[in-house]
Amino acid sequence: MTPPKLPELATPPSVADRLFIALQQVLPQHTATAAIHWLARVQNPLLRRALINGFLSLYPQVTLSEAERTQPAQYHSFNDFFTRALQPGARPIDAASDALVSPVDGTVSQCGVIEDERLLQAKGHWYSAEALLGGAAARAAPFRGGHFATLYLAPYNYHRIHMPLAGTLREVVHIPGALYSVNQVTAENVPGLFARNERVVCLFDTAFGPLAMVLVGALFVGSVSLVWSGEVTPTRPRRHYPTPLPVPVPAPLLAKGEEMGRFNMGSTVVLLLPPGMAAWNPTLTAGQTLRLGERIGTLA
Repeated sequence: MTPPKLPELATPPSVADRLFIALQQVLPQHTATAAIHWLARVQNPLLRRALINGFLSLYPQVTLSEAERTQPAQYHSFNDFFTRALQPGARPIDAASDALVSPVDGTVSQCGVIEDERLLQAKGHWYSAEALLGGAAARAAPFRGGHFATLYLAPYNYHRIHMPLAGTLREVVHIPGALYSVNQVTAENVPGLFARNERVVCLFDTAFGPLAMVLVGALFVGSVSLVWSGEVTPTRPRRHYPTPLPVPVPAPLLAKGEEMGRFNMGSTVVLLLPPGMAAWNPTLTAGQTLRLGERIGTLA
């Protein structure tokens, strides 16, 4: 008889990690994020230049050579710079009909099978697809036993989000929540992180089955922009229940590799696929660096 699978145990956090988590718990997350939202859109030339040049000094891995606008002075605000477009062809999209491609530049946080309806967040931490998708059992049911991939965008990454395969938009839901950081330390120490943070759930119908793309907000990342409806920001006054967002009529059909949204500051995308729709590449593992358009799985 095969012994039952035991859950992985989390490594006890260090003192520094505990302090980092405690600071986030006492910080007025939404107020701080709203202040950064405002600051990132200021068009004062001196402040804009200071923010952009300071960011480029902090993250020397950022290169503007592949951006449409290659000079910092060409951007109207820090957010304009942060969400910059790439030059055509900078990210080739795998055109094979069976290729499921990465929707972002980023790093694999976790990926694998949705065990029953549970997704692995980090070693020792699991959360449910139903909670991630806003508490609707019917919304989560198609993905039970399917596959998931959690893709983290660091501050230095390209921050536009594209389609991993062609799909027609079916439903969009804005789910209010906390705004914890989504880095590795927080993922390993805050239970249910991705189902607690502010997020936008986008459900698509594809030729291979349903697809969920969950755009998870984070500390200082309270807004996302969707190509069909514009910016989505935390509600005022704060609500504590999911809010359906309007789907244009006719619903947009987005091609593989086409932009579907962008993070106004960095965060995380969670992909959910139903059983049998696709298989992840064997090389797709936690810690792998991805570039938009590269094959991450094979569609059935």
